[in-house]
Amino acid sequence: MEITHLKHSQIDKSKWDECINHSHNRIVYAQSWYLDIVSNGWEAMVSADYETVMPLTHGNKFGINYLYQPFFTQQLGIFSRKETNQKMVDKFLSSIPTKFKFIDVALNKGNDCQSGEFQTKNNVNYELKLDKPYSDLASEYSSNTKRNIKKAAQHKLSKINDVNPEKLVQLFRTNLGKSIKNIKTEHYNLLKQIIIKSLLEQNAEIYGVNSLEGELCAGAFFLKSYDSYIFLFSATNEESKENGAMFMIVDQFIRKHADEKIILDFEGSNIKNLARFYKSFGADEFNYFRIKKNNLPGILKIFKS
Repeated sequence: MEITHLKHSQIDKSKWDECINHSHNRIVYAQSWYLDIVSNGWEAMVSADYETVMPLTHGNKFGINYLYQPFFTQQLGIFSRKETNQKMVDKFLSSIPTKFKFIDVALNKGNDCQSGEFQTKNNVNYELKLDKPYSDLASEYSSNTKRNIKKAAQHKLSKINDVNPEKLVQLFRTNLGKSIKNIKTEHYNLLKQIIIKSLLEQNAEIYGVNSLEGELCAGAFFLKSYDSYIFLFSATNEESKENGAMFMIVDQFIRKHADEKIILDFEGSNIKNLARFYKSFGADEFNYFRIKKNNLPGILKIFKS
């Protein structure tokens, strides 16, 4: 298999998107418009005239080139019109240009990595098939989730469908976002670009819940990804911890899409509390690899170990 490394300007995005669209492990994160937002100037490796591809989301710091996993992009890796296998994945990974001295990226759940060149870590995702009547889906909710949905009704929360993306992002920034130091203004701007573009393309849904006083207390953004919706971003305030607002939002989404042949992709988490929340709706657990390789010179290797 001959693999070619392409600079950003050399990528035929029409052929690229055609490959992603026909990949068995296709996902919206790998579409060219999404990569253009989250990783400006991304490069690529391709084989057999875009039969198989891998995006290279890269950066440069202190003159050192590296590969990283962009914000709001859970999985990337190798995508192919053919079924991916371990040999194909390992071949692509071993062909990553040597100019990238540090690699820390996530593959997708269709990629099996056994290469000894990389440190590997299993990350967890949660997915819920919605191809059943709502009553069947709701019967799989945990008792705590059912209790919180009832609590939301008791607090007389109101669902809204025209949440301003700026308001949703600001709700996060002024609450949980204050404690997450590595998310900067530039990252919030990327998120707003994703939300606005996908809403304009009618490729997403945004939900919000107002308190009895008419204030936004919780919101969530669901991005369409072929036969899935990704629970890409959510925000809550302190009040929502008591009124069950986020449970209400997810339940409303499930209620709307019940009996459809789609998957609700919770973009799972290794954080126990989040994992518990996703599982409480009856979601199934899946794993995908995060891979790491450190070829930094000298003392820099210590700081990135």
